[in-house]
Amino acid sequence: MLTNLANLLTLSRIAAIPLVIATFYLDEPFGNWLGLAIYSVACITDFFDGYVARAWSQQSQLGRFLDPVADKLLVSALLLMLVATGRIPGIAILPAVVILCREILVSGLREFLATAHVGVPVSKLAQWKTTVQMLALGFLMVGMAGPDFGPLSTTEIGVWGLWIAAILTLVTGYDYLRAGLRHVDHLDNESLRPSRRPTATDAL
Repeated sequence: MLTNLANLLTLSRIAAIPLVIATFYLDEPFGNWLGLAIYSVACITDFFDGYVARAWSQQSQLGRFLDPVADKLLVSALLLMLVATGRIPGIAILPAVVILCREILVSGLREFLATAHVGVPVSKLAQWKTTVQMLALGFLMVGMAGPDFGPLSTTEIGVWGLWIAAILTLVTGYDYLRAGLRHVDHLDNESLRPSRRPTATDAL
């Protein structure tokens, strides 16, 4: 299962993380644009691994585990590097914190519910959040090395995108938490329900 194409695409996204991090230590603008190129390829694999898995019947438990892990590792590493290198300026660090906290929350929630064999499906709004987040991080990676878009610089577009992604993150995070707590409450009620003692008729 590890060597099927869908899982290899997911693993390539994890392998891209140290390469993207390395570009932060290269001179501008070469490092900025090279990092964006590697990051863009990694984002493309995020779409194609799921598509390939469904189209070629390569869905597996390993793939379901690796896919969200790869996404969260890439996003977390990028946010930390963008903050460390000053490409996320000033108060814009707040949406970065919100996004990181949400990733930890959802990961913990999924891990807990997985033990109860309860899945948490990805909503359409969460998919939009991911798209906005990917675009925002791409603009921030280019930073001041990129062109201006009218009155806005590349960094400013990235910062606005990050704020929008953070707002969507709060909404989707709340939805996931509410759905998760509903399942947790159900599990607690099930555990507190007294078990029925066997009767004579059970043996018939």
